[in-house]
Amino acid sequence: MFNIRHYIYDLLVEQGVSETTAEYLNMLALLLALMVIAFIVDFITKRLLWRFSAGIAKRTKSSFDDILIQNKLPRNVAHIIPLILLIEFVPQVFSDFDYAEDIIEKTLKVIAILLTLRILRSFFHSIRDYLKTLPRYKDKPIHSYLQVFMIFAWLLGIFSIFAIMTGITFWKFATSLGAASAIIVLVFKDSILGFVASIQVAVNDMVRIGDWISFEKFGADGDVIEITLATVKVQNWDKTITTIPTYALISDSFKNWRGMSNSGGRRIKRSVIIKASSIKFLDDSDVKRFKNIELVSSYLESRSNEIKKYNIDNEIDKSVLINGRNLTNFGVFRKYLQNYMENHSAINKDMTLMVRQLEPTPQGIPMEIYAFSSDIRWQNYEYIMGDIFDHVLASVTFFDLEIFEYPTNFNLKSN
Repeated sequence: MFNIRHYIYDLLVEQGVSETTAEYLNMLALLLALMVIAFIVDFITKRLLWRFSAGIAKRTKSSFDDILIQNKLPRNVAHIIPLILLIEFVPQVFSDFDYAEDIIEKTLKVIAILLTLRILRSFFHSIRDYLKTLPRYKDKPIHSYLQVFMIFAWLLGIFSIFAIMTGITFWKFATSLGAASAIIVLVFKDSILGFVASIQVAVNDMVRIGDWISFEKFGADGDVIEITLATVKVQNWDKTITTIPTYALISDSFKNWRGMSNSGGRRIKRSVIIKASSIKFLDDSDVKRFKNIELVSSYLESRSNEIKKYNIDNEIDKSVLINGRNLTNFGVFRKYLQNYMENHSAINKDMTLMVRQLEPTPQGIPMEIYAFSSDIRWQNYEYIMGDIFDHVLASVTFFDLEIFEYPTNFNLKSN
């Protein structure tokens, strides 16, 4: 390099070019030649490294090497050789320009740090993408942990760049930052809180990717699609995206529906309000008529015989219907719904199933169905629940009962 540098300089001086101009032209010519050589070396290195990596990826069964190629790790590594070439020879190109040589050396060192960070980012992204392909880690917040490593890497990189630019040693520069630690904590407050929160979320298994969560404070109701160091992204059922701070998951209350999904049943808890004025004791003719309803015929047969025997044995005066023991249309209807739910094919029989009477209200007596559907998918769940209550609403009149409704203009005109 030195011979070539002197040769070009001497040639220019012999042609009558001034020494100062010859120095600048010589420097530009050498710099251009070095940049061309570095570009060619970079191109050849990238091609060779890419072919070598692709060949290994084809011969191996693991997908990790394919992911490394997809995240351009071999391409980034290939830049190391031309960068070493520039670091070695650029200072010699600027040896006659002391003021520029120091700037160029520092610039190349900064580029080397940035290239190292870029290689680390490609490597961490490859780890993230590979772990996502494994069922064991598919729902884990891997992205959060890798972000932590990248934050530390960027901090070290930024400290090193400042140390290079200022001429202060790295450790001395890092020590001098102790006084500014309060500012650093303030600037990275969300990241620190998010880091702590993401660890707690992962350790306590509070949220996984794919979980359905409801978070009223942030208006979120849908599936978790991403967990990062600072935020959790939820895709709502209307396909909008809600972003929640990660630390909010441990500082506020939210609902995770994973337990319902894993249980194999989705709860149905709904009631109809029966008008109190339509509830009555059943006489023999009513019992006889209700026996035609298959789901309660055997119940009515055994129950009415039991009640009749009790009343006879205790010499109850049945000339007045209220005396002794009696069946009511409300009780028979409750038994009918219980049998109907127990025979429904879409109800999970291994989970709680009951039809119960709730406390009377000013509107009437609520009759509640409490059960679990065997299909937890939302659309199917709504269909099952709708099918059940279609039947409930239509069957009420067969038991001489009425469902409460607020009066309308039509009802008032009819009366």
